[in-house]
Amino acid sequence: MTRALYSLCGADERRFFSPHCWKAVMALAHKGLDFEEIPTTYARIRAIGGGVSSIVPVLDDNGRLVSDSFDIALYLEEAYPERPSLFNGEGGKALSRMVEGYSQMIIHPAIMRIALLDIHANLDEADKAYFRESREARLGKPLEVVAADSETEKATFGAKLEPLRHMLKFQPFIGGQAPLFADYIVFGALQWLRVSAGLAMLAADDPVMAWFERCLDLHQCRGRTVTAA
Repeated sequence: MTRALYSLCGADERRFFSPHCWKAVMALAHKGLDFEEIPTTYARIRAIGGGVSSIVPVLDDNGRLVSDSFDIALYLEEAYPERPSLFNGEGGKALSRMVEGYSQMIIHPAIMRIALLDIHANLDEADKAYFRESREARLGKPLEVVAADSETEKATFGAKLEPLRHMLKFQPFIGGQAPLFADYIVFGALQWLRVSAGLAMLAADDPVMAWFERCLDLHQCRGRTVTAA
C-alpha cells in the first residue's frame, strides 16, 4: 500500500511548520499507519492530485485523496476502525470541534503575530511574495506593522493557554489518560510556534510545557523536525 502525506515546508525541506499538517502527522502515527511525508511548498500545492486542493495537508491513501486535517482524521477513523481511536466516539468528535475553535480563534492569531516574520524568512523564495500578499490582505497591514507588536504578544501568550492549564490539573491529556485528536489540534499550534520562532515565552515549569513534552515523546515525534533556536 502506498500512503503519502503532503505537508507544508519552508526553504529547508526538513522544516515542516504547518499546524494543520502536524495534526495529520500525529493522527496517522496515532493510528500506527506507515506513510511518507512529502515536502510541499505553497507553490507546489496546486500540483497535488491534479489540483485536488488549494490547501495542505493532503493525504493520498493508495489513491484516495483527502484534504483538511480534521477531514483526514475523520477519514482515518472510518477507514481504520480496528486501530486506536482518534475520538473514542461522537463525544470525542464534538470535543475536538470545540478545541479546534479554541485553537484557531485564540491561539493561532497570537502565534501569527509572534512568528509572522520568522515564517516569512524561512519560506522558499518562490513562496515569499505569495505569503506576504495573502497575509497582508488577510491582516489589513504590512507584515512588519503586525510584527511590531510581537513582544507584547509574547508577554501575553501564556494567558491564552489558561484553559489548557486548568484542564491539566485533572488529567495528563485533553483526551484524558491518553491523547486523542483534540490533543493533536493544540499540539499542532504549539509545534508551529516551536518550529518557526521557538517557545521561549513559556516557562520550563509551565504545565503546558510538560504536556507539550509528553506529546513530543509520542510517536517518535521529536525526530520529525528541525526546530528553531
